[in-house]
Amino acid sequence: MTPQPPATKRPRPAPTDRDRRAWVAPTAATAALVLLAPPALIFGMLSPMATDACGPDHCSKTLTTSLALIMVFLIPGGFVAFVSWCTAWLLPRIRRWSVLRALLAAVSVLPPLCVLLLVFTLPGG
Repeated sequence: MTPQPPATKRPRPAPTDRDRRAWVAPTAATAALVLLAPPALIFGMLSPMATDACGPDHCSKTLTTSLALIMVFLIPGGFVAFVSWCTAWLLPRIRRWSVLRALLAAVSVLPPLCVLLLVFTLPGG
């Protein structure tokens, strides 16, 4: 009788294996950006009109702080969203980059989402 080799576990895929689902996270981010970015841009650019009733010098501090945050999320945040969205699509399609790809796709959706959240919760003047 010859000894039988021990049962081996199924080998884990190497981190350089192709990732068949590499397109999922960037596609979900693209769909979310198509829905969120236009209203965020429109409402974000119209939000300074919230100071029309009180004038730019006599508005409450909370209102001016919210408007400043909206502009920060709109302009530099839009650049961050675009760069992270492009990077999520352009990363190599191997399993090694799957977590970073999903993280970048999620980061790309945050600025327009924050703009909309801030616009719809603007405090009184």
